[in-house]
Amino acid sequence: MIVIKRLIDILPYQIENFSRLDAICDKKEGNWQKFSSVKVKEITDNFSLGMLNLGYKLGDKFAIISNNRSEWNFVDLGILQMGGIDVPVYPTMSENEYAYIFNDAQVKLVFVSDKELYEKVKRVIPKVKSVVDVYTFDNVVGAKHWSEILSYADKSFEDKLKLIEGTIKPDDLATIIYTSGTTGIPKGVMLTHHNIISDVTSLHQIIPINIKHRLISFLPICHIFERTAIYFYLSVGGAIYYAESIDKIVENFQEVKPNYFTTVPRLLEKVYERIMEKGRSLTGLKKAIFGWAVNLANHYDPQGKNNFFYNLRIKVARELVFSKWQAALGGELKGIISGAATLQPRLARIFTGAGIPVREGYGLTETSPVLTCNRFEEGSYYLGTVGMPIPGVEIKIDDGGEILAKGENIFKGYYNKPEVTEKVFDKDGWFHTGDIGEMIDGKFLKVTDRLKEVFKTSGGKFVAPMPIENKMKESWFIKNIMVIGENRKFTAALIVPDTVFIFNWMRKKGFENMTVDDMLKTDLVKNRIEKDVQKYNKKFSHIEQIKKYEFTPNDWTVETGELTPTLKLKRKIILEKYKDLIEKIYSE
Repeated sequence: MIVIKRLIDILPYQIENFSRLDAICDKKEGNWQKFSSVKVKEITDNFSLGMLNLGYKLGDKFAIISNNRSEWNFVDLGILQMGGIDVPVYPTMSENEYAYIFNDAQVKLVFVSDKELYEKVKRVIPKVKSVVDVYTFDNVVGAKHWSEILSYADKSFEDKLKLIEGTIKPDDLATIIYTSGTTGIPKGVMLTHHNIISDVTSLHQIIPINIKHRLISFLPICHIFERTAIYFYLSVGGAIYYAESIDKIVENFQEVKPNYFTTVPRLLEKVYERIMEKGRSLTGLKKAIFGWAVNLANHYDPQGKNNFFYNLRIKVARELVFSKWQAALGGELKGIISGAATLQPRLARIFTGAGIPVREGYGLTETSPVLTCNRFEEGSYYLGTVGMPIPGVEIKIDDGGEILAKGENIFKGYYNKPEVTEKVFDKDGWFHTGDIGEMIDGKFLKVTDRLKEVFKTSGGKFVAPMPIENKMKESWFIKNIMVIGENRKFTAALIVPDTVFIFNWMRKKGFENMTVDDMLKTDLVKNRIEKDVQKYNKKFSHIEQIKKYEFTPNDWTVETGELTPTLKLKRKIILEKYKDLIEKIYSE
């Protein structure tokens, strides 16, 4: 059991137990720069000293808006050890959301990664009285560079820094994370040092990552899922490598050769789609072997209880086919941890069958975040579920099917919103997650939907959209989908067609001179998508089956507002944006 009590204890713990030369690594101007444990601590200390010299004090709040990079950690840990409070913000949030967050938290300084974010924040500053200055991580003309704070480091403040560090308690507030949310204005989730450390301590007992491993990070650190993962990696002495960008992730995998990484389902879906696209381009015997291998992996037992003959065949498939999947991910991958949204069970089954174990976990920003997790050991996972409660966490399902939780990782409350905080806790102290679930085999949690997303048709029947959407997205022709039908006479859907797949599919059929828009109007495409919808409809009751649907004219993205930064649907925004299309569905 580790003896870390506060987030600021992690670096000293690493230096004492497994100091390494590549504690945090990122790529600048084409070269990987590696920071040792000792160097990270030195920079962090100098940042804290510089902040104290500039007059910032215990309890001040500072926003960080940046991609994943070493500076994120230096500033984060530097703020925490001088008694400050982090307010991490998504780069993709709107200027109005920035203004709201800065004002609500009374942010003193804002740290941004690049010129674009600097200019975005500068437009917001006139609306915020508390912000004193903005610093950048990149060199931006006219902007203050974050390294200026390092230049203010004064050894005469060392005793003051040590005194402050000594006064910081585990139950002190460490960060306020404003959830982007699928509805409404952001709420500031208050997490203490102990909230997050309790999660890190629990992960030590169930996740087999250690000093021998390299970890690649590409999910936003401003999200608690990746941020807690980073603290966990530091606490076990793993080497952290920050990917340059999603566009360069394949190249970075080859360079880093990671052993583990965290992801969200949509990114794993994209990896799978690329692999399958290459498989479809094969011919003859190679294509037949590829199809045989994927089909075999798709029949992998969800608990790993496969018979001798299956294990023999899957071993051959891994040698012939899946070794190439492993090579594409660097060749040394031992496992993938998925969270933040529900993973299609088929994907977990196929990747695990292919010899690339995928383990799904579950939690919320309010729970630091992990509540449950599938383990990597045989018998301790069940694909299609989000696993067992982590050590120190209790889970129960109430009479209405809602998932309730208790544990030391549960948040302190919503910042400046005591009345909202009160609503999510019952009289016995159970936190209401807002998710609906059930227990499988009495110990594995399965999340079936969000409580607020379940709707009732005009006939009084309840429909849970998430399972339907996940099943429909197994179609190669459907990129995204939102099931609708609240107070309507039947269940319907808005579908975002996968235009890239459809374009390539039609070209192979000889339709090379058509635009994607024209392709979507053809009976060939319409009938093919209808075939998939009807196939998956059979998995659901008559009330839940999609009776009608319309294609949306545009993709749904974070930038255009239909998705949260973790790629969940913003249902209210989509309903409003496509209200005319929805009326068309129900008026005919």
